[in-house]
Amino acid sequence: MTDLLPKDWRDATLVTRVWRPEFGGPSVAVVRGDVLIDITSRETPTMRDLLERDDAAGHALTAPGERIGPIGDIAADSLAAPGDLSRPHLLSPNDLQAVKACGVTFARSMVERVIEEKAAGDLTRAAAIRAACADIIGDSLRNLKPGSPQAADVKAALIREGLWSQYLEVGIGPDAEVFSKAQPMASVGFGADVGLHPVSNWNNPEPEIVLAVNSRGDTVGAALGNDVNLRDVEGRSALLLGKAKDNNASCAIGPFIRLFDASYGIDHVRGAELDLRVEGLDGFMLNGKSSMREISRDPLDLVSQTRGRHHQYPDGFMLFMGTLFAPTADRDKPGEGFTHKLGDKVTISSPELGALANTVRLSTQCPEWTFGTSALMRNLSGRGLLG
Repeated sequence: MTDLLPKDWRDATLVTRVWRPEFGGPSVAVVRGDVLIDITSRETPTMRDLLERDDAAGHALTAPGERIGPIGDIAADSLAAPGDLSRPHLLSPNDLQAVKACGVTFARSMVERVIEEKAAGDLTRAAAIRAACADIIGDSLRNLKPGSPQAADVKAALIREGLWSQYLEVGIGPDAEVFSKAQPMASVGFGADVGLHPVSNWNNPEPEIVLAVNSRGDTVGAALGNDVNLRDVEGRSALLLGKAKDNNASCAIGPFIRLFDASYGIDHVRGAELDLRVEGLDGFMLNGKSSMREISRDPLDLVSQTRGRHHQYPDGFMLFMGTLFAPTADRDKPGEGFTHKLGDKVTISSPELGALANTVRLSTQCPEWTFGTSALMRNLSGRGLLG
């Protein structure tokens, strides 16, 4: 199970949450060696509390704790029996944080959003619209700084060509798109099933880096994430964004939050390379990549557009930063591109963040979300962990 861990895992500060069946609830855990150690305490009963500490990484590495078990064994159980509450298994590493996401932050994926809108959710029209966009836009969007005078000139040219879109507005305009991806406690972790709303027939994974930000606006770590995307639903209307994005098990984060320390920081995020693999039960294989080097907005600019005097997050937030990946390879019929099939195994990986693996189901087939914030508080109180 070494591919679960970053390549330099011995130097990394990796924290997550683990379901503890003996407690009927989650614990905050850290990887030490190849073992998960439970460091939950009255001082840090939640991941939110750990990330609020000025010395979060140092505390995670030195706090007293209880051995849960080898990370490989727990990860294997997480994959073999998703949602089995009788076994310890990995959870999404965040808990009380809001889960936010930024869209249209890469030029290539921005064009795909325009295609979704112009196709009004009809995947059979995508190829023709894609070709028309390429003829008119070409490479004019590359290396374009959002909100700059050059971006304003491109905007004017696109309006003249009849290609202006709300997606281009947030892609090259001054204001980033920031939306709510999931409720606190609703995201799933490594090994879990991820859900597609049953109404969708055109959808895809979105491999992303997710920043962990505390209540003060300090970015303190990063994780991998899958911002499951329903292209047809959002393409029908941007007002359906909530239905397209926030469904049962539609948000996966993990397997760890890698805390910033001497070995890893925001510059590593800026230069990160992500790999995506989709393996279908039909034998289909898709490989893709996303490079943070091509993002149009700096990660810390996205954080400041999310939190500031205009909006506070007393429990912090997790921030998906968008993806370069937008699949266009045909899976079934020529010209219809890619869409998920049930049973697809999706693996998102990065050398410095490890690998996040999930299996695609309908959101109605995934375990119902029942363990929310009130359940967490009652559980921690019963364990004597709330002061």
